[in-house]
Amino acid sequence: MKMSWKNFSVLFVVVSLALGIGVNAQAAGKVRVALGDVASVETLCFLVALDRAKDRGVSYELTAFAKEELAIQAIINGQMDIGVGTPYSVIQKTKVPIRNFYQMSKLIFFAVVSKEYKTWKDLDGQPFTFHARGTGTEAIGNIIAKREGINFGQRSYVPGSENRIIAMTKGQIKASIVDLANKNKLMSMAGDRFHILPGVTDPVTDEALFADINWLKKNKQTVAILTEELLKTWREMTADPTIMDKERKKRNLLSDLPKELLAEVDKFYKDAKEGELYDPNGGLNAPKVDFEFYVNAGQMTGPAESLKVEDFWYLEPLETAIAKLGKY
Repeated sequence: MKMSWKNFSVLFVVVSLALGIGVNAQAAGKVRVALGDVASVETLCFLVALDRAKDRGVSYELTAFAKEELAIQAIINGQMDIGVGTPYSVIQKTKVPIRNFYQMSKLIFFAVVSKEYKTWKDLDGQPFTFHARGTGTEAIGNIIAKREGINFGQRSYVPGSENRIIAMTKGQIKASIVDLANKNKLMSMAGDRFHILPGVTDPVTDEALFADINWLKKNKQTVAILTEELLKTWREMTADPTIMDKERKKRNLLSDLPKELLAEVDKFYKDAKEGELYDPNGGLNAPKVDFEFYVNAGQMTGPAESLKVEDFWYLEPLETAIAKLGKY
């Protein structure tokens, strides 16, 4: 689901990435941001928005956790201020006062399988590989299996779409769900061996920014600046996808990533624009669409129409930013 260029087995790693950020997560006055994966080309737009907010006085520290669940737990424990992920299930099950406040990206993924599987029916009882347990890729798989009347065989989990396509080219994985950029890469490398089966048509939230609602209300000015910069950045890259690589070079972001990944920045954001991966209105209308999807996927308890937006989202910062900047 998320792009990463190597696997992490440690509990977490502090990401410096030449961002000009420190390593003390308790530093006074800094917003502590928790990623559920390593920073990557996919999250570059978020890093740009963070750095632009820093220009306006919002200092931050970024910590990458090995798993999304660890990032969510860090928010619950008060060790971090803002997290990146989809904590719907956790919010519903535990009633913690965490709320989403900005949609980072949509769940636009593709089911890519070996050509020996001509239809979904051929995958009944067959092994299938997902990003991680309870994530968007598995939610998509659950919905498709229910729709097609099949049951997958052994489920395995390999974090990172690019890691899964590498395993596919080596013959280690025959069926998985990968993101837009890696779908294109796999088809260019091994289109003679793999093809795409029909997936889920209505994009929902893949990654959202979330925080304790008490923290959001206590830090209104900080949240307002960050939300404005997110919207501005999302709109600029919608208008011109090449702005991301220009900002990366200007701000020296992701400088530790391999050159071959950095060379893909323009292509990734061009594909992202075409696939509408990033909403220039920040996911203002996402909650109810998300409810239906995640209930159908078995990750939330429904019925979807009974779920209240305010129990999962705090939209005031986004609504205020859109009122100031205008709707896209």
